[in-house]
Amino acid sequence: MTRYPRDLYGYGATPPKAQWPGGAKIAVQFVINYEEGGENCVLHGDAASEAFLSEIVGAAPWPAQRHWNMESIYEYGARAGFWRLHRLFTQMDIPATVYGVATALARSPDQVAAMQQADWEIASHGLKWIEYKDYPREDEKADMIEAIRLHTEVTGQAPRGWYTGRCSENTVDLATEIGGLDYVSDTYADDLPYWYQSEHKDQLILPYTLDCNDMRFATPQGFNSGDQFFAYLKDSFDCLYAEGQDGTPKMMNIGLHCRLIGRPGRIMALKRFMDYAKSHADVWFARRIDIARHWQTVNPPVRFDQPSQMDFPRFVCQFGGVFEHSPWIAERAFALELGPAHDTATGVHNALCRIFRSASEEERLGVLQAHPDLAGKLAAAKRLTAESTSEQAGAGLDALSDQERADFTKLNDAYVAKHGFPFIIAVRDHNKASILAAFQRRIANSRSIEFAEACRQVERIAQFRLMDMLPSHSNRAAQ
Repeated sequence: MTRYPRDLYGYGATPPKAQWPGGAKIAVQFVINYEEGGENCVLHGDAASEAFLSEIVGAAPWPAQRHWNMESIYEYGARAGFWRLHRLFTQMDIPATVYGVATALARSPDQVAAMQQADWEIASHGLKWIEYKDYPREDEKADMIEAIRLHTEVTGQAPRGWYTGRCSENTVDLATEIGGLDYVSDTYADDLPYWYQSEHKDQLILPYTLDCNDMRFATPQGFNSGDQFFAYLKDSFDCLYAEGQDGTPKMMNIGLHCRLIGRPGRIMALKRFMDYAKSHADVWFARRIDIARHWQTVNPPVRFDQPSQMDFPRFVCQFGGVFEHSPWIAERAFALELGPAHDTATGVHNALCRIFRSASEEERLGVLQAHPDLAGKLAAAKRLTAESTSEQAGAGLDALSDQERADFTKLNDAYVAKHGFPFIIAVRDHNKASILAAFQRRIANSRSIEFAEACRQVERIAQFRLMDMLPSHSNRAAQ
């Protein structure tokens, strides 16, 4: 058995209704990352200087040395950039969420007081602004716990949101395990919040952004001017706003850093975007905690028995009858690389069909021969499977006239004699008259043509059966 943990399906073609307050067409959310004083620095006990997200593009760590230029760039963010952002947001009356590195917050009491006075949400950005990809799991967990403790001590209340940023494969699971968080943001996987299950606990995920983010002023192939930043934000807003007008409202995240967007040559682009977004009706400017609490109310987690998490007996019991009297298909499908994308009717159907299509012709013939005659002797004796009984009844084949029954019996006998298997059709695509017409048309086909068509019809029948058994999407969100 192989299980694939990544979710490449998400909400699929039909995302849940966001139902933003006031009927908003889009939720716009700004994050101000406060990292200054929490970055890598030998003064902080780190092995080397910081080398990430500054005006020094391509900087390298300096082992066991202070990098005076790097430190002063970060200091600019705390000394000047933060206050420029604070003035802009308060003057524009737009709320913000701060991703606050705990040690940075502890070194900036005046900035923390200003955040709180402005009623900004202060979420946790970890203990230090460092890389966790190579950290042992328990060490990362210990830093998380200490970050929450220090954050609570400095701000007076525990964080309700979490974003490590430079995270590991364990980060989201650890944040869920520690608990007490309304949301975690260490993913970039969607335009909407979604629920994540870790060890039987449901955790709300509010995806973040690396594209609508001023960090691209400090990376290769990024923004070279404020005009580029504004144009990208505007295009993103226009796309999402249009989707909201079409009935599927989304969330737009904008990531900011005091030392980057806080520079005079960049902040006016941010102001132009704020003016542009505010010029539209039905825009909800929200903190991340506001979005999280709204989603928890409107789209709470919904549990169901996920096929990719079933054990072998449960999987075969559930899906062994989807292909008529052929449990071997489900038995073999269980060994495929199943994951969240298979926790839907379409996903399980694909897995079962793969086994059916790769089976020998003799095995597929056995599946065809396992199907009952339409309105035949088994139906009259009430010996059909529950699925076949329901399907034939739905097409009116349980209420035939004597003449209709005689016609079907004659066609059944002739078809089986010619092709060696029963006439198979997905009756839910038809009514009684169209079934009879197809029967009369297809009986003249060659055996090879009919074998291929019967296999297609078997797959279609399986699809309908699975649609009755499984939800249309794999995420545990209410529709």
